[in-house]
Amino acid sequence: MLAYLVTVTHPDESRPDPSTESAADVLRFARACRAHESHFDELRGAINSGATDAHLTSVWRQFFNNMEGSSEAALDQHIASLQRQIRDNGVTYNVYADAEGPQRPWSLDLFPLIVDAPDWAHIEAGVQQRMQLLEAVMADVYGPQQLLQQGLLPPALVHGHPGYLRPMAGVQPVGGVHLHVAAFDLARGPDGNWWVVSQRCQAPSGLGYLLENRLAVSRQFPQAFQALKVQRLASTYRALMDSLKNASPAGAQAHIALLTPGPYNETYFEHAYLARYLGLSLVEGSDLLVRDERLYLKTLRGLVPVHGLLKRVDDQYLDPLELRPDSTLGVPGLLQAIRAGNVLVANTPGSAFLESPALLGFLPAIAQALLGERLSLPALPTWWCGERSAMEAALPLLGERTIKPTYPGSSIHPSFDAMLGHTLQQSALDRLAGRIVRQSEEHTVQAYMPLSQMPTWRNPADGKGGSAGMEARSVMLRVFAVSAGRNAQGQPAWQVLPGGLARVAGTSTDIASMQRGGSSADVWALTRGEVDTTTLLPTTLTPAVLAQRKRLVTSRAAENLYWLGRYTERADNTIRLARLALEYLGGEEQSSTPLLQWLTQLAQINTLVLPGVPSAVQARRVFERSIIASLASPDGATGVGYNMRALKMAAATVRERLSQEHWATIVRAEEEVFQRCAQLAAQGDYAPNQALRILKDASDHLAAITGAQTDRMTRDDGWRLLSIGRHVERLNFLATALDQSLETGAVDTDGGFEALLGLFDSTITFHAQYQQSRDVAALIDLLVLDRDNPRSLAWVAHTLRGRLAKLAQSPAHELSEMSLQVPSPDRWDLATLCESPADGPVMGPLRRLLKSLCQAAYTVSEDISTTYFTHSGETKQSVGT
Repeated sequence: MLAYLVTVTHPDESRPDPSTESAADVLRFARACRAHESHFDELRGAINSGATDAHLTSVWRQFFNNMEGSSEAALDQHIASLQRQIRDNGVTYNVYADAEGPQRPWSLDLFPLIVDAPDWAHIEAGVQQRMQLLEAVMADVYGPQQLLQQGLLPPALVHGHPGYLRPMAGVQPVGGVHLHVAAFDLARGPDGNWWVVSQRCQAPSGLGYLLENRLAVSRQFPQAFQALKVQRLASTYRALMDSLKNASPAGAQAHIALLTPGPYNETYFEHAYLARYLGLSLVEGSDLLVRDERLYLKTLRGLVPVHGLLKRVDDQYLDPLELRPDSTLGVPGLLQAIRAGNVLVANTPGSAFLESPALLGFLPAIAQALLGERLSLPALPTWWCGERSAMEAALPLLGERTIKPTYPGSSIHPSFDAMLGHTLQQSALDRLAGRIVRQSEEHTVQAYMPLSQMPTWRNPADGKGGSAGMEARSVMLRVFAVSAGRNAQGQPAWQVLPGGLARVAGTSTDIASMQRGGSSADVWALTRGEVDTTTLLPTTLTPAVLAQRKRLVTSRAAENLYWLGRYTERADNTIRLARLALEYLGGEEQSSTPLLQWLTQLAQINTLVLPGVPSAVQARRVFERSIIASLASPDGATGVGYNMRALKMAAATVRERLSQEHWATIVRAEEEVFQRCAQLAAQGDYAPNQALRILKDASDHLAAITGAQTDRMTRDDGWRLLSIGRHVERLNFLATALDQSLETGAVDTDGGFEALLGLFDSTITFHAQYQQSRDVAALIDLLVLDRDNPRSLAWVAHTLRGRLAKLAQSPAHELSEMSLQVPSPDRWDLATLCESPADGPVMGPLRRLLKSLCQAAYTVSEDISTTYFTHSGETKQSVGT
């Protein structure tokens, strides 16, 4: 059993606490909030022994006394504001990433975990010492391997670990540092001391979420945040960026990128957030390629050198040539570029073996051998069952221990899940003991320790039941250390981020895990000195720095922006068409055969109805019900719901380029369409009026989305491609609609005439100019030739030609080859377009123009893909090896 020998007391606990005599609700709730028995109580700074006279610690009293609004209603407002801010900022953590479903909102508690200055100084020193030790272990394992020769480290924990990468043996990383970012999970035990539970060195998560936590919580309690002298975070991020750049091959002018697995990863929000905050290029493996042992980023303007990667991809997926051949997340040839010294990767691939919990049991002896010091921040007692004596000592006490996989996160054991012995039945313990005996190396046993508990606010409005009040929940602290260049002796140095990410347990008192329904909390590390006011920005922006800060548009981002534009326009078109169809199918013109034929053909072309559905002429009611049923149907129809979801997924891949309001509107629009259509289907009601209300609200959302794209995005190449995508889609849709109205004769009917104006969103403009005229020539003038009408074909064609020329960087007043593929409106003439020879089709010149516009939209789309997205010319060249 783990013995707890130290009891932490505070001098102020021996005298009355006058502040607790206050009638303020928050203090009343705090007095009633107590940790579970045998757990350390963060509020009182002592283990809960059942006594009733323990007072709050000075820092928690100061926090509550400086709280803006301390009544129950005020606290409920605080947490409602906090949750609203999380939703508005689009902070998500998707445990099981589902492209077809909504992302899970990030869970954040109202109160921070407060770490007093002496405690933080102890944690900081201990983490820095452990970083120095882990760096020395990495250097030895991938170098002389003296630890293995001296028996201080079992070979099975190195060579037998899937995270040990043999291709990296003997490689000296650029800058001489293996570990640039590491995280340590700490827990405070009943003795009041902090203990290391685990460590993450491969691609630790949390650096982005803790920033969002800090911004959200500090805004709720600005007075307390100031009064408690909470240390700021920016200087640590600044140190990391300076260290990465200075250690990279290009020095201070290095181009650093953040490598992400992509938007389907559960922590993708954090990747995009960090990239935006640190000013990094957010890239996926497909954005990069290796040429002549150097790493390049594929952009619209060609290949751009990349000198450093801050990776959030597990090592085994980094290079399909030398590691997992089935990986689509990595870059072929990346390891060779690292070995050649041409790119810095943080952390150096091969650090995953350091995450094994079994290693914790060997680090004290290794610290004595490598550093000549005892570890000041202890780890929980740990037994690796690969050693027979350790296994025999651990087996009889499994019911009192925590059992963990020796190789977490690997193909052998892909999860980090641990089993708590005291929660298992005896039969389960017996089976587990049998597995340990048979597969001893794969199991590690660690002492069980009740986690300390911090106050959380329980709000009955969250739907979880119970009354308002404070509730003590178990908490675990994740602390981050980042590289900070070298110290005065020329040795690698690390800086500990003041604070961290607290994970708060859900219903269980033993497991603090986001995957198991837990939440997070901000961490306030207090200082007795001056608060660091360093900012992330450099003190001076030199021309070189300014040039580097110009946002690069990767080929992948460009393609997704292009499709974001297309799906935005396509969603708008299908909403407009569906509304038009439902209005006219139930209106006065429902007996007009040409109008019904036109609506049927457009619905079929745009797949608003499934194949085989009778036309509106044959069965008007069946056709109407089919449109309503397919609004958000996943069964083949690519109508409104399909395009809204495709719009959201395209936006998710370029989320770092969108404002929070833009992204939130996209998410809300997609969710509402599917939720309300699902309710409609559940009722079995296909009432057109309800469907029209859904479409009207969706149209309002699309107006906000298109407004954000028009007025809130920088006019760079990415935006131009988004705009080109919208205009390509609009040109094809409108030209097809007008052509079909001529073919069916719908344009010659009153209903068809008005429907066409509505589809072109030009009803008000036409009637303002021509009153109640039904002159087709006037219609053609407005919908085809009017350069002031943004929905006219001439305006769309002219704008598209200009955007294509700008994208190709053509000289002023010159068009690119791609621009010339779009027919020039300068050559269009109303009299010619309206000609209807006796021996030819009605308005033959106009219909030929419309078909040429549709063909131009298709040709331009194909040419854009091959020119800017596929890099087909580059893939023909070999990768340097």
